[in-house]
Amino acid sequence: VKVLADSSTDEILGVHMIGPRAADMIAEAVLAMEYRASAEDVTRTSHAHPTYTEAMREACLAATENRAIHI
Repeated sequence: VKVLADSSTDEILGVHMIGPRAADMIAEAVLAMEYRASAEDVTRTSHAHPTYTEAMREACLAATENRAIHI
């Protein structure tokens, strides 16, 4: 999972997903982009551990000042 965010506003501009369960996980990215959420907004939401969906949170952490924990 890779999140592309605007460097000045942190707004999520796009998301790349490849791998198992990507079709299940894309809904969170679409919702975030529809509501113009920032990568920080996504990182502050609860993501179960360990699950595939946690990858979205990690990608958003990587997009915001390289704060990813598991990547």
